[in-house]
Amino acid sequence: MKKGRTIFQGLATGISALLIGPSFMALPATSAAQLVSGLEGASGSAVGPDGAIYVAEGAAGRVTRVDPITGETTPLITGLPASIIGIGGPSDVAFLDGEAYVLVSVVGDPLLGGGAVDGIYRVDGPDSFTVVADLGTYSANHLPGPEIQIDLVNGVQYALETFRGGFLITDGHHNRVLRATLDGEVSEFKAFGNIVPTGLEVHGNTVYMAEAGAAPHNPEDGKVVSIDAGSGAVAEVASGARLLVDVEFGLGRTLYALSQGIWDGVAPGSPADRFTGSLVRVNADGSFAVIVTSLDIPTSLEFIGNTAYVVTLTGAVWAIPAVSGPPFGVAH
Repeated sequence: MKKGRTIFQGLATGISALLIGPSFMALPATSAAQLVSGLEGASGSAVGPDGAIYVAEGAAGRVTRVDPITGETTPLITGLPASIIGIGGPSDVAFLDGEAYVLVSVVGDPLLGGGAVDGIYRVDGPDSFTVVADLGTYSANHLPGPEIQIDLVNGVQYALETFRGGFLITDGHHNRVLRATLDGEVSEFKAFGNIVPTGLEVHGNTVYMAEAGAAPHNPEDGKVVSIDAGSGAVAEVASGARLLVDVEFGLGRTLYALSQGIWDGVAPGSPADRFTGSLVRVNADGSFAVIVTSLDIPTSLEFIGNTAYVVTLTGAVWAIPAVSGPPFGVAH
């Protein structure tokens, strides 16, 4: 994950190597099953109105539909701006009023020579889209305070979540959450110190956010926090899992989070070591309970019924059944 200053250092030996190097898989748990392999730079995901899983593939510039039962894949859209430095491109996907929207990032920053828009794209067809919010231009014109050291003025937008007829977006480089409307208006929803915000989940007036923490991503810096949408008040929900990248509700409004694992230490911006990730549950006392270990650089989490679906940067989707049951005394 990203530290405030050197967001793209180490990518050649870190994330990019995963996209072009030899591919191998290992079973993360005896109860898990690999549903899909071969995706390219798989990142964020969403469950669509049809009950399928949609995965953003940054390296391929596309979003792919995954049947959660058969694993059959079909492209939703191709031809989106692909990643140019090993991160970014299509980074997440969300559905609003039956339409699909894709978060595209790290493709337009002037330092990288990118010529595309870092923003939210509406899917209009299998190879057509419309930019509905230019997040990069807003970010470059509204830089965070001097306490946040940055390299990329456009930011590094990570996660997309629907919110009140529009969207919330985390920026793991500028360390804040942005808000965008369908009319293209962008504003700052909440600013933070160097905590590296990642995944988002919304319930009513409360926004839940995962924090990876700055490098070296110590366990105590991996947190799930809640943000009151009215007052902006932030409260810690749980802490103690390394490099958190997503947070989702399972059945019974039980919160789960996705830990990418032990940072590889190559440089700020590089991912965790392979097969050190885990799926964890939020306990009532603010701790995490480990559900599944040995996940291979997980990036996003979805629930369909009591089955968890984990997307990995190495191009797989894993189905982990019987994860989410009755609430475990956690009421959020």
